[in-house]
Amino acid sequence: MTNSVSSSQSPCVMELKAGTYYWCSCGKSANQPFCDGSHKDTELTPVSFELTEKAQVSLCGCKYTKKAPYCDGSHNNLAMP
Repeated sequence: MTNSVSSSQSPCVMELKAGTYYWCSCGKSANQPFCDGSHKDTELTPVSFELTEKAQVSLCGCKYTKKAPYCDGSHNNLAMP
């Protein structure tokens, strides 16, 4: 099994327009928090989500959320280096 790489110790809060988005679940994308195809050498796949209207979202950066792609506060339980 391939493990995700945390790209951030905090969520990515942003305002997005209505549309379909692909959240990076592997943590390897150079376009965080969105997928750029870097997962191709892993068993992981991006998580698609759709917004029907413009909205402020809090997308997970640590990749440990249980509510992907949205932040659930899991980053608060990670050991800081």
